[in-house]
Formats: sequence, structure tokens, C-alpha cells
Amino acid sequence: MTRSLVGGPDLASLAQHGMWVTERSGAAGPTPRTIPLPGHPAVYRMPLAVWFDGPMEVGRMLAACGEVVRRHPVLTSTLAERDGVLRLLTGTAEVPVTLAEAPADPLDLAGEGHLDLATGPLARFTLARTGPDRHLLVFAAHHIVFDGMSKDILVRDLAAAYAGEPLPPLPVPYGEAVEDENARVRDRLPGAAEFWRARWHDSRELVLPGLGTPTLHAAPGDAVDFVLGDEVGRTAAPLGLTRFEVVLSALRLLLHAYGNARAAVAVDLSTRTEATREHVGLFVNELPFDVVPSGTFAEFAADVRAELRRMYAYRHVPLARALGGVSPRAALTPVSLSYRSRSEAEPVFPGLAASVEWMMFNGAVRNTLHLQVVDGPRGAAARLQYNPRHLGRDGCESVAADLTALLRGVAERPHAPIDDLPLPSSVAGAGGGTGLQRPRAAGTDAGLVVAVGEIWRQVLDLDHVDPGDDLFDLGGHSLSITQIIAKVRDTMAVDLPFEVFIDDPTVEGVAAEVARQRSLA
Repeated sequence: MTRSLVGGPDLASLAQHGMWVTERSGAAGPTPRTIPLPGHPAVYRMPLAVWFDGPMEVGRMLAACGEVVRRHPVLTSTLAERDGVLRLLTGTAEVPVTLAEAPADPLDLAGEGHLDLATGPLARFTLARTGPDRHLLVFAAHHIVFDGMSKDILVRDLAAAYAGEPLPPLPVPYGEAVEDENARVRDRLPGAAEFWRARWHDSRELVLPGLGTPTLHAAPGDAVDFVLGDEVGRTAAPLGLTRFEVVLSALRLLLHAYGNARAAVAVDLSTRTEATREHVGLFVNELPFDVVPSGTFAEFAADVRAELRRMYAYRHVPLARALGGVSPRAALTPVSLSYRSRSEAEPVFPGLAASVEWMMFNGAVRNTLHLQVVDGPRGAAARLQYNPRHLGRDGCESVAADLTALLRGVAERPHAPIDDLPLPSSVAGAGGGTGLQRPRAAGTDAGLVVAVGEIWRQVLDLDHVDPGDDLFDLGGHSLSITQIIAKVRDTMAVDLPFEVFIDDPTVEGVAAEVARQRSLA
């Protein structure tokens, strides 16, 4: 018998539901439930490596891993859909804590074992001895129960447990935190819909140096690492900006210089509250951001700050919940940004020198280009992750060089007109990209089309639905898909695959799949 999350309901958050649908649909890349490709990196796998030098007490370290899992039972979860609702069930999967042979590449340990949403595990610890008095601990978790800030929490708790310090109970159970977040989304949903209706443009066009065509498909990726100097801080303080606002402004201005008139950047925003700041889990929402550059950099950055402040009122609401027309996808836009500030000191493990690889790359990308920045006490490390099938490495390196040159110029002359800053020339040509062409089904029994249309009408709460209507254009989203699948299962005894809502999200398309499934029975 499965058990719900300790101390609270077992309802998954809307962010978790969206990620679950994305993975089940195949939009997050091949999975065992879609196209099994050996060695394909999981785009939602989040690895973290800690190197230790010194005489480690191995048993003590393994026990500390167990203590961390006990404090954060969400790591022992699996997910199950019941009656059109996604449930997060804790205690249904053991988190492996194992010893391994020294790997040739740390990523080899991070990639071991499938993280299965339905059967678990969703997290694992692996410890390896790599030399005399040298060890490597690799933790890997599915993003659905882990985010960037969770890395700091996990390593801090691990250090405390290794030191023999008791780990205090969490302020609220995870289930209660999810319930509060879902209620917050419900309260802000009408305002979010009005806010995004005038701002969201699902454009996939993009111009970058060395770019063929842009993509929103998850795939094996590559990365270019570089360092952001003190220019970000020297610009932020005098202008009354945060460092994140400076980086976002520079990235959007750079895209403008390349020739992108409209270029929304998908940004990861934390949804944590005081009650969830100690939780390991998924408390982040990706939202599109776009302000057209004009004036001086200082004026433009002020506009960026003002727009972000307006967005923050709706930071908990997934875009697909606020608007229709947003299909399941691994990333909202071809270019994205995640910025995390680390104010805590490096963790202390008694008798050991520890070095944490905070930006460990999982080998996969969610779109064309993603800028990751971890800004810590030792400086800001940056990484451009890119899809090498669409963007060449030389082009990605050019973007990194152009961004650092722009930030240096901004630090020297923040009040200069943007045209006077060290910006690259426009890139000739534009990468197209209209996305997936969905085939239309035809010739399905008219009565079946009517029956499927009635299910859509009920789920979407509409007066009328036409056979050729697109689910997402009607305001459908990930939860709608789950509810339609549940109703079709209950009334027609057919289990619809998620893929049909990607390939042909129309009443006709779904009805054709129902007919096909019946013919195979």
C-alpha cells in the first residue's frame, strides 16, 4: 500500500505536473517510455559532485547520506496519476546509497541508473575512492524533486550529518508546502492570465552566430565555460540593480544586437517562501521575459528591473496554466537563463577538504542555448549549454566572448547609449523554426469524434468544441491532458499515449488514436 507524503496531502505541485507531462510526452527527450536510446542523457537529471581529500570515514559518510534522505522524504517519492490527478507518493522508493569503483569520468557515476518517475528511485548517492585519501561523492536526482537551491541545502545537511550534528525537522511537511503553493497559483491565476495575454509570443525564430535553425527539443548537448568578472557587481551597485538584472539585461541586449527584434528569454524564477527555504524539492518556475532595448544601458536595465517586478507577482503560476496555446516542451523559448546566487560559505566536513562541483553538467540541453550562472563567494561561474546539432561550438564561444565584452563595456560606461557599447554586428540571415508539423487525422467514425469532443468540452468547460480545434489553442494545458486521458480510459476503456497530444492535439487526432487502440485490442 502506498503512503502519502508525511504530514500532508499527496497532491503534486503544478510545476511537477507540467514536468511529468513533458517527460511522459517525450518532449524532454527519449525515455524508456518513448524511444529507448542507449546512453541518451536525461535532460531532467541533476547531478552534483563533491570531491573529498583526507582520511574519510566511509561508513560515517554513507550514514550521513541516509540522514539527509530521512530529513527530505520527498527524495523517496514516486508519481502516479489517479482519476486525472497527479499524486506524489513518499516512501515508495528507496534512495540507493552505494559504493562504486573509481570512474574515468565523474559524469559516469552521475548517469548510472534510470530515475523513473513511476517506480523510482528519483535520487541516488554514489561514493567512490579515487586515490589515497581521496573520494568522490556523486548525487543525482530527478529535477521533479530537486532544484538549484536544493544543492546548497543537501550539501549543507550532508556536512552537518557527517559532523554528527542532528538535522532539525523541516518547518512544514513537503505535502503542506505543495498545497500552499497550489493555492497560491489558484489565487493568482486570473491576474496571471491577464498579464501574459499581452506579453506571450510563441516565436521560435532566433539569430545567433553559427546557428543553423533554432530548436526547443531536448537533446545531447555540449557546453562552453567562462567566468564573469567583477564587472557585473561594479555595474549593479551604482545603478541600484541586482546582479541577476545586470546579466539578464546584457543577454537580452546581446540578442538584440544579433538582429533579434523580439527575443524572449526564458528565466528560471524561484518560488520558494519562508516556509520552503529549507526544503529539497522543485520550487522554481520558468517564465518568458522580453523587454525591447532602448536608450542607455542604465535606462534599459531599469526597464528590465521594472518588468521583472511586475512578473514576480505571478512567479508561482506556470505559463501553461495561465494561457492556452502552450504545448508540452522542455523549454519555453530557444534561449534561456538560470541565475543562482550562493551566499553561504563552502561546507565544512570535519577532517576533510571538500570541493563541490556546483555546476556539474548532465550532458543534455533543453533548447538551443542556455546560460547558467552560479554566483558565489568566489565569483560568478558561467556556462553556455548548447545543442551542437543546431549551433556550432565556434558560434557558442562567440556568444560567450561577446557577452563578457559587453559586460566590461557596461561597467565602464553604464550611462552610454546602447549603440555606443561594444556590441557585435548583426548576424546575417535568420534561423527559422516553426516547430513540429502536426499531421491531421481523417476518416474517423463521426460518432467517436463527437464522443471525444464531448469529453474535451467537459474538461475545458466550453460550450462547444469543433473536431479540428487545437487543445492548446482552446486553453488546454498539462492538467487538461491528464483529465482527458482519465475520462477516455473510464468511458472508452482506452489508455491514450501522451504523444498524441503532441503529434495531433485535436479532437479528430485523439479520436483517431482511440480508434487505432480499439483496432489493436
